[in-house]
Amino acid sequence: MHRVIISGIGVEIPEPTITNEELVASFNAWVDAENARRLGTDEPPLAKSDSDFIVHASGVRTRHVIEREGILDPTRMSPRIPARPDDALSLEAEFGIASAKKALEHAGLQPSDIDLVICSASHHQRPYPAIAIEMQEALGTKGAGFDMGLGCSSAAAALHIAVNLVRSGAHKRILVTTPEIITGHLNFRDRQTHFIFGDASVSMVVEGLAKGDKRPGRFEVLDTRIWTQMSNNIRTNLGYHTRTAQDDPYMINLEGNLIKQVGNKVFKEVTVAGQKFIVEFLAEHGLTPQAIRRFWLHQANARMNAMILKLSFGHEVDHDRAPMVLERLGNTAGAGAIVALSENHADMKPGDFGLICAFGAGYSIGGALLRML
Repeated sequence: MHRVIISGIGVEIPEPTITNEELVASFNAWVDAENARRLGTDEPPLAKSDSDFIVHASGVRTRHVIEREGILDPTRMSPRIPARPDDALSLEAEFGIASAKKALEHAGLQPSDIDLVICSASHHQRPYPAIAIEMQEALGTKGAGFDMGLGCSSAAAALHIAVNLVRSGAHKRILVTTPEIITGHLNFRDRQTHFIFGDASVSMVVEGLAKGDKRPGRFEVLDTRIWTQMSNNIRTNLGYHTRTAQDDPYMINLEGNLIKQVGNKVFKEVTVAGQKFIVEFLAEHGLTPQAIRRFWLHQANARMNAMILKLSFGHEVDHDRAPMVLERLGNTAGAGAIVALSENHADMKPGDFGLICAFGAGYSIGGALLRML
């Protein structure tokens, strides 16, 4: 059994941004038009959104997106992403490759050094050919590639698989990439979810620890873990069979099939499950939360993370111990915890412990216990 490290991390954040104020202005303009339409009908009027509500509910103040103008158009409220021909690189593969190249550079490797690509994200652009295979072709990696997903735990779940494949000797070097273009699947007309998400792409290189490896700032992966429990409280029904439920299967009705969640239940249930997962996972290694120098948690909700940590430690924990990128990036699903890791590890010392922990739809939780080399 081989010792395993994360030798490279790469992050790609799209340049366009949307502030809460811009998003609220678009949403409220649509609400005004929709409420005018509903006058004299049995349909109840819709409530408007506001920036203070968004900050209180999530901690998000701005988010980066692949395309902003379509989202902010009250008559459209969805990114405008032109279709590409089949022989052109897909947007998701392009986004994944952008962070993958940075991860390879950080690891000091070439694409030909990689023998497996895992593309793991909460939302994929298409079912097949796999985005990972498209990336394999475009990058020039060896071996194989496959797609997978586990909601917002997608990057952590792929890391779990990659680490154990390398540990067993099945593969030598694996590229894990999580290109999250969530805005393409988001219902911007849903007051409960329209403000939550942003787009981001992250990648990690996972390989065996070679004797004499002197690359500074790398992490040994001591252990990984995943946990799931069925819940409908975060759900999307958009899939292969969506059209079969329509009167006209060639005119897809997206109403009710995009992302939806029961926010108060998610907050309560995931907080309890997340705290239990962290404490029990660390205890298996004879560790307590106090022994962990840094936590890189899923960037979904600032209040949820604060509560999970308070329950774990018995007191409030500051940004240095558990850094947040949520305020400026929004919830980037599987990418968020890895963005936090990438931006907040350079000051750690050899021997310091760190914990990646992501949680989301499923319910699902994924964790990785790391030690700075």
